[in-house]
Amino acid sequence: MASGDHLRYVALGDSMTEGVGDGDDTVGLRGWADRLAEHLAAVDPGLRYANLAVRGRLAGQVRAEQLAPALALRPDVATVVAGVNDLLRPRFDAAEVAGHVEEMFAALTAAGARVVTLTFPDVGRIAPLARPLRSRVFELNARISAAAARHGVTVADTTRSAVVTDPRLWAEDRLHAGPLGHERIAAAVAHALGLPGSDESWALPLPARAAASPWHAARAEVRWAAAFLAPWLARRLRGRSTGDTRTAKRPELLPLYPRP
Repeated sequence: MASGDHLRYVALGDSMTEGVGDGDDTVGLRGWADRLAEHLAAVDPGLRYANLAVRGRLAGQVRAEQLAPALALRPDVATVVAGVNDLLRPRFDAAEVAGHVEEMFAALTAAGARVVTLTFPDVGRIAPLARPLRSRVFELNARISAAAARHGVTVADTTRSAVVTDPRLWAEDRLHAGPLGHERIAAAVAHALGLPGSDESWALPLPARAAASPWHAARAEVRWAAAFLAPWLARRLRGRSTGDTRTAKRPELLPLYPRP
């Protein structure tokens, strides 16, 4: 992308795009979309950036709640990443989820935006208890990639690199990327966009470390299930979401000021 091609960046999505796992609600969330905005601003200092993402949103909710506001902002660049929350629901329908995402692709590209999306990692390699969801991830990735091809949407194919399932890139809940993970995602998207200075170094593996013993691995699974899986299941049973009452953290296009 040339200078002047990305002056208005709008991000649509759920907790991943909101930045959960990179900072907290006290100091503020950063996240890969904020980090990507910094890459874009390095090329075009006049960049203005809006982030409409809200945690807990399903793909249909992202389309219903965020697409119209995004179009009203007339973005030059838009990122659309949704579907992970749908994967976790009992009645997951890959075709329906991908359909919502494709509607966003179609509307944003028709409005003249350069649209970018991501593929999702193999969750079974991140959380062994999530292995039954692997086929869902693979099917959704295939459908979203096909939809992207139909609309000229750029895909940052993060799944092709083994590093994306390295636990060190993930937060303790294993549902959200940690700071290093968000940094790698932003670098992957910057490279997919062809931004100056970007390359494939985001895919490089981290230094090797000793593998945990089976005993320690089993204990880690039990702790994870108690600390994160059980509360998530309890919220589902109550029909609640972590995004209830929340709104977009950055609903307007604003200049991206340098961080201290």
